[in-house]
This record gives sequence, structure tokens and C-alpha cells, in this order.
Amino acid sequence: MSLAERWPLPDHHDLRDELLTAWDRPGYHDRLHLAEVLDRLELLAASGAGFDRTTVALAAWFHDAVYDGGPDDEERSAQWAERVLPTAYADEVARLVRMTAHHRPADDDTSACALSDADLAILAAPRERYDTYAAGVRADFAHVAEPDFRAGRAAVLRDLAAKPHLFHTTQARALWEPAARTNLEREISDLS
Repeated sequence: MSLAERWPLPDHHDLRDELLTAWDRPGYHDRLHLAEVLDRLELLAASGAGFDRTTVALAAWFHDAVYDGGPDDEERSAQWAERVLPTAYADEVARLVRMTAHHRPADDDTSACALSDADLAILAAPRERYDTYAAGVRADFAHVAEPDFRAGRAAVLRDLAAKPHLFHTTQARALWEPAARTNLEREISDLS
């Protein structure tokens, strides 16, 4: 199934096409990332995680729709969602997109937990894919000097690693937590 066919609404195809254009860029935050997040949401749902599938899928489509390595990428993505989505979805999708700036949803926020887990599941990728992901993140921040990037990236990873759990749903913890911890430890060590 093509990425276009995975659009969660039966209409608004012009918007879908604008988003596909926005995601068509180099670096990690590209169409492959969007496809992987959608794949992981399907896997979480199939594993029994309960969440609003349409709303969370729309949030996945928007969560990195604006991405240039700036501190307000998520905010600008959320504002785009608020401007263009049908009223029934706009506020909730924007809220979920904003959550991806910190990946700290409330435990009882099932939709935010699912989106956060699907977005962070790359941390549990096999080594080759993880290394490609890390290189893609570096490419996303090519405008940042190497020492500053290494310090910033290590700080982000240490912050994630300090959480009691990287993942918020029991399904994601079972699927991804051990491999993600291993990858984080390795990358933090490599950055030091």
C-alpha cells in the first residue's frame, strides 16, 4: 500500500498531497519516518493498545510535517493542523503534535501514549537501521557544528534514558524497550 493510500480520511486529498510534499525531504524526518510511525501505530493497535486510530494517524501525518531542525518545528506543525483539518480533528491533532516535542504524555492519555511510542520506536531498530536513523538526524542538523551537535544529541538521549520507561504503553514496552535501551547506551557512549 502506498503512503498516499494510508491517508486516514476519506477526503481532503489535496491536504494529503501537500503533506506528502512536505515530507519529501532528505534527513531522518522524511517519508520513510512517516511510514514507519504509521506501521508502528498499526502494530500497537494489533497488539491491543487502545487509542483513536484516525486522530492519532492524522497526528502522525502532521507531527513532523514542518521540519527544519528548529526549536518550533512541532509548534508550526500543530498550527498547520489547526488551520487546515476539519474541526472534529483539528484541536486534538494539534495537541498530540505538540506532545511530540517532549514525548512525555500522561499515563492515561492513550492517544498521546500511542503516538509517542510509535515515534520513538526507531530507538529499538536493528543496528543498521538505527545507525542510518542517527546519521539522518545528524543530516537534519547539518547547520549545527559537530561539537554542539554531539553535546545536544547526547543531552537529548540522556534525558530519554533517564525516564523509568522509554515507552508508555505496555505493548510498546514489550516490543521495544530492551532493544531501545541497548541502542541508546551505545549511541550515548559513541557521542562521549
